[in-house]
Amino acid sequence: MGAMFTGGGRSGRHLVRATAIEVRQRVSSYLPQILLAVIGAVLAWAIAGGLVHDHSPFFAPIAAVIALNASGGERGANAVRLLTGVFIGILAGEFSQAVAVQNDLAMALGVLLAMTVAAAFNTERVVIGQAAASAILTTIFIGGGSPGIDRLVDALIGAGVALLLSQMLFPARLVAMLRRIEEDALGEMAHMLDEVGRSLTVEGHDASAQVVNRLGDLSRPMAELSKARESSLSTIRLSTIRWGDPGPVLDEDEVIERLILLGESCLFLARTTVAMGTEERRELAPIVRGMADVLAILADDLSSREAREQAVEQALTAARGYGAGVPDDDPVTHATHLAVEMVATDIMLFAGIRFEEVEDVLMGELEDPTIPAPAQEPWLPWLRWRPRPPDIRFGRFRGRD
Repeated sequence: MGAMFTGGGRSGRHLVRATAIEVRQRVSSYLPQILLAVIGAVLAWAIAGGLVHDHSPFFAPIAAVIALNASGGERGANAVRLLTGVFIGILAGEFSQAVAVQNDLAMALGVLLAMTVAAAFNTERVVIGQAAASAILTTIFIGGGSPGIDRLVDALIGAGVALLLSQMLFPARLVAMLRRIEEDALGEMAHMLDEVGRSLTVEGHDASAQVVNRLGDLSRPMAELSKARESSLSTIRLSTIRWGDPGPVLDEDEVIERLILLGESCLFLARTTVAMGTEERRELAPIVRGMADVLAILADDLSSREAREQAVEQALTAARGYGAGVPDDDPVTHATHLAVEMVATDIMLFAGIRFEEVEDVLMGELEDPTIPAPAQEPWLPWLRWRPRPPDIRFGRFRGRD
């Protein structure tokens, strides 16, 4: 009984520690955004209070905070959406106060009119919700205390501060943002392949069911990657980064394309294992888990050339260890060998090896492929600064330790 209690205590402490680490990481990831929102709120309040006297300019800090409450690549668009909703809501609230005597009736009419107009002009929910909130604040909290033009000016100041902070002073570092999304996707791929590899050692029909259940794990990270690509291209068009060198972001966009192909190759590898026999499963299990380790290495630090070198080296070791198959293999075995080669190939492409060199590297005919250093990005995107690291060769194939 004491041993069980001790084991439960250890399990409880481990759970608390893991939860604390997760919470700390989550707060750390949001901390820059929180601090930027606080700065925006204070600036908007100070500017609006100094420009428009004899009223409480709370619309300004609210507008700034809501506009900045978006991912780095969407803050500018979020400010425009917010401003649209605030304008619609304030105008709807002013109109409802003019035609309705009671505050309750004015609020109901204002919300109805604001949401209807917002839905007619823009179907995005953030605009509709902000229009309704602005109408409520205008009719219930403010009433007829100050003219509507003051509230519109407050909203303009708040959105303007948000645009100044997000587009000029603290613009989104898109390459860093995209790499965080790529690392999350690689982590999910590694987790899926590791679980599939473990399932291959389990006998019976349950093993196939476990593999099938794992195939849906990549749907969310794949969707995040596609969304990140669209957001980055939109940000280049609409933000100050277009004034400088968008090359690093466009290069990272190509990397995401390769990562999406890598995810599809991982799915193909996992899918082919379902139809294999027991002995083939056991033979393939360490290969699949080895590929999972490779993806985990990349996910740890995508900005490290050394990590990419190590990942390519281990991927090649796993692929060559499994072999290319023989002509008389059955279709399932042939497909599995092909899937392993596809995963190794996509890992090399993702690491930066040129497409025309991949086959020669896989076959061992090219011992000195080039793995370029990951592209860097300046802190201020409008500056034309792009480091050009020296051409560095893959150390393993030169006999370097």
